[in-house]
Amino acid sequence: MTEAAPRSLWRARDFRRYAGADAISKLGSEVSLVALPLTAALTLHASPFQVGLLTAATMVAFLLAGLPAGAWVDRMRRRPVLVAADAVRALALLSIPAAAVLGVLGLPQLYAVALLDGLCTVFFDVAHQSYLPSIVGREDLARGHGALAANQSLAQLAGPGIGGWLVQALTAPIAVVADALSYAGSALLLLGVRADEKPGERDVRGGGRLWPEIAEGLLFVAGQPVLRRVAAVGALMMLSFGLWSATVPLYLVREVGTSPGAYGTLLSAGAVGGVAGAWLAPRIAARLGTGRAMYAAAWAATVCTAPLALTAAGPRLLILPVALAASGVATTVFSVAQGAYRQSICPPHLLGRLSATMRFLMWGPMPLGGLLAGTLGQLAGVRVAFWAACGAYTLAHLPVLLAPRIRQVS
Repeated sequence: MTEAAPRSLWRARDFRRYAGADAISKLGSEVSLVALPLTAALTLHASPFQVGLLTAATMVAFLLAGLPAGAWVDRMRRRPVLVAADAVRALALLSIPAAAVLGVLGLPQLYAVALLDGLCTVFFDVAHQSYLPSIVGREDLARGHGALAANQSLAQLAGPGIGGWLVQALTAPIAVVADALSYAGSALLLLGVRADEKPGERDVRGGGRLWPEIAEGLLFVAGQPVLRRVAAVGALMMLSFGLWSATVPLYLVREVGTSPGAYGTLLSAGAVGGVAGAWLAPRIAARLGTGRAMYAAAWAATVCTAPLALTAAGPRLLILPVALAASGVATTVFSVAQGAYRQSICPPHLLGRLSATMRFLMWGPMPLGGLLAGTLGQLAGVRVAFWAACGAYTLAHLPVLLAPRIRQVS
């Protein structure tokens, strides 16, 4: 007797709303990933260090608030946290085009909006990850993470191109409106999710003590060798992303001479691999097991990112989207496999703190990457900062590659 095919997650109303909100929110965020640094670089004529500081401001909340956010989210219902975070982010971003129209936009406002947006994103991301098991069940976590990874890849495919051409047609500050509207749409969709979820059991037995609860999440990760390696890879990847986010707009637009529209299109083309990776990831994990899938994906990502540093004007500009597309397959497979693994081994009452702890360990280095990129760009030139970002990406998966026993994880 043949085994029945699993029921599509998209037939469930709650999952459609949850994933739909995720999709439009990520699309808007990709637009802002192009529009915000170009607002600083083109509209306000920021220096490399100032662009690096903007990147750091966007990301520093993961370092400062990442751990307590997990403990707080584990005390709450996740949906109200998600809706509130979306609403605040939408209002904050709308202040940028409003100030630009009034002629009062400056770098201090950009920094303030970046800080507030980053803080809300910390709470949103922790609650969003923790909400997934309530919607799909633990038996469907790999498929659920695969769908979310597909959203991310599709957003990366369309968002930068849309953002680049919006900047070119409307100016960078006005393009930020697209992200604000995406957050508003996400909040409306999430209001319709009715999944049964309850705050973690430990908010009763924990006595409201914040730091012991945070320590419980840290100790859980510290006691899991695979999670420690995954966190190290994530930290290196996010350090690279901080370098990349502050450097690539300046390198491609100022040094290479691409237009904002072409710049966005180049980044979008690189996301094709992520779409393929999101489709392949659950199948590869099912065939190889999560451990072998992570190990193979780490090798592939290392090989595929190595040519990035050769990107330059002329025909060599094509190296960027090709290398990003190839590495996108591998990094998405790695991301889906590790996400499903860590939630499958985590007790339900620790889900928020596990997500927050991993985000803190992985994403905490991002603002350091932004500051490093700004400093390198200011002192040694944007080209050197770009090479540093590419080198960091190439070496990011070494913690997993140096631990071949990860292949034995089921």
